[in-house]
Amino acid sequence: MKLFPAILLASALNAQPYDLVLAGGRVMDPESGLDAIRHIGIRAGKIAAISEQPLTGNILLRVNNRVVAPGFIDLHSHGQTNEANEFQAHDGVTTALELEVGVPAVGAYLKTREHRSILNFGATASHGAMRTMAMREFAAEASAWRNSADRWLEIGMKGRYRQVTDPEEYTTLAATIERGLREGGLGIGVAHQYYPGATREEIFRVFQMAQRFKVPIFTHVRSMGIDAMQEVIADAAATGVPLHIVHINSMSLGALPAVLDLIEAARKQGLDITTEAYPYTAASTMLESTMFDDGWQERLSISYNDLQWVKTGERLTAESFQRYRQEGGQVIMHLMKPEWIRRAMASPMVMIASDGMPYAPGAHPRSAGTFSRVLGYYVREEKALTLMEALTKMTIMPARRLEPISPQMKNKGRIRIGADADITVFDPNHIRDTATFEKGLSFSAGIDHVLVNGTAVVLNGKTVPGAYPGTAITSTRP
Repeated sequence: MKLFPAILLASALNAQPYDLVLAGGRVMDPESGLDAIRHIGIRAGKIAAISEQPLTGNILLRVNNRVVAPGFIDLHSHGQTNEANEFQAHDGVTTALELEVGVPAVGAYLKTREHRSILNFGATASHGAMRTMAMREFAAEASAWRNSADRWLEIGMKGRYRQVTDPEEYTTLAATIERGLREGGLGIGVAHQYYPGATREEIFRVFQMAQRFKVPIFTHVRSMGIDAMQEVIADAAATGVPLHIVHINSMSLGALPAVLDLIEAARKQGLDITTEAYPYTAASTMLESTMFDDGWQERLSISYNDLQWVKTGERLTAESFQRYRQEGGQVIMHLMKPEWIRRAMASPMVMIASDGMPYAPGAHPRSAGTFSRVLGYYVREEKALTLMEALTKMTIMPARRLEPISPQMKNKGRIRIGADADITVFDPNHIRDTATFEKGLSFSAGIDHVLVNGTAVVLNGKTVPGAYPGTAITSTRP
């Protein structure tokens, strides 16, 4: 029998071997608190055995001195292509979802990725795109947009300054959102900083729609600071709608301590509110977006030189800002302090999510290194949180956020018998992000194996060519 460095073929004489065995790793399961050396047997894409005794398998991966953890769940990923997902897989991610802004047509989006995705995938219904579809002046274009798998920003930008006030437009908006939910949308994505025409009344009406359809809202709030947080928390309190606030770090800035206190107080009053952060001091968005309308320097407390053009890596000037804004494209915004990020990472309420950007070689490093950076820098080096605390934020917390709308998630984010074999194996002493603001994207170090539904997509630190085991994560609405 030929032996390979990390793979041993089991003897054909073994009775009913497992499809794959992870042998001798440090199994860490945040749901149960298990932290011990175990052998995991996988069969038909599920975890079939967790044993103190050795197991036999058709494929045996010896994972001594490695952590065996549930695959990381990213609730906030704009890189919804396999080109982007490959970097995420090398960061330990097994499920990458577009929940912040959502998609214009959930059914079309799911169909484009079916049987062709490295990672598990899913999305919300996009309020930003759907409000434009509901506007009377865009009725002729809306029929085509309702079959668009992406283009949320392009569509949403067309109606970004327009208010929705007409009862007929609200009716159309509600019907379009409901269609997206029936097609499998995981809630409503409300990113209203990108369409300032949405009044506070409109956002409240959308919360009422979410209440009617019994779905959560995932929101990029109206502006930086505590006022915008209070708007959506008040709407959640009034309607009882589950609320998830994205990237609390970049939306709070210096108000982060007060914002965390606000969310904690709301949770103690019984509100279903969760939040997330990414472990970098820079944000990223599209330069043509409304975020850079007049007054952006005062609102963000930054200037041209704090902006980095993704295509070239250059810092901007007043002249290049105007030129590139007309062209349109990704920009990195250096605007946060390290102590803010450490505070967010340490908070037990805050999940980890990347806000990963669509693939580009010079894209924000969070697109490739978010989870490894938390484990390598904030856990191992900074000791801002323990390894189990970090894994909790990456696995069971995001799984539980989605379980009420998607029972599939009850089998994600944990190592237990019967759960989906979404598993990440890494070296806790060497895991780290390697992507940088200066050099762009690169695979993280220290991730050995990543399994999605029992199929390896990363093996011995290498991408497995032609592996597309990702499945759709959808809601259960009829």
